[in-house]
Amino acid sequence: MDERAELYGMVAGCVIRHRTPDIKLSSGKMSDFYFDGRRITLDARGLELISTLFWRQMSGTADAVGGLTMGADPITGGVLTMAAREGRPLKGFICRKAAKEHGMGKVVEGPELPRGARVALVDDVATTGSSFIKAFEALEAQYGAGYLAQAGCYAVVDREEGAVEALAERGLVLCSLFLKSDFPAA
Repeated sequence: MDERAELYGMVAGCVIRHRTPDIKLSSGKMSDFYFDGRRITLDARGLELISTLFWRQMSGTADAVGGLTMGADPITGGVLTMAAREGRPLKGFICRKAAKEHGMGKVVEGPELPRGARVALVDDVATTGSSFIKAFEALEAQYGAGYLAQAGCYAVVDREEGAVEALAERGLVLCSLFLKSDFPAA
């Protein structure tokens, strides 16, 4: 079985469908479709598959990888590991939802990124694109607009609820491994 097919089976096992839209999403929307991404990104084999497939897509086009905590955290670590296995330089970062009230008070944590670094944003799910947009805005707030270059946004599942369009309005491209429509109602 190839890696994508194996991951599809794992993702399908983490999709929850209800007859009515009674599941609240982080976007605030109510839905009848829920993908519990942590069940895969916090599983050794699941994370390995996601990281391998993302790294193949972004290798050579990204100098840094990260995103909004918490969906991006394990994926960031996994992709960094794939890069290290190949001896490829790659930096990671995590964007907090709010600045720390102690220490340096940063929103973006990780090594400093050089001017022009190509940044790949990752997350387990894309609905409206708001997590990617918040991460992008946090990077711009810390480094300044135009300081970093975009290498794309990567999601395990695109819920097909406007993320592609919202990101395109900001010049960002979404690459997803799977679409909501890949998982028909049970």
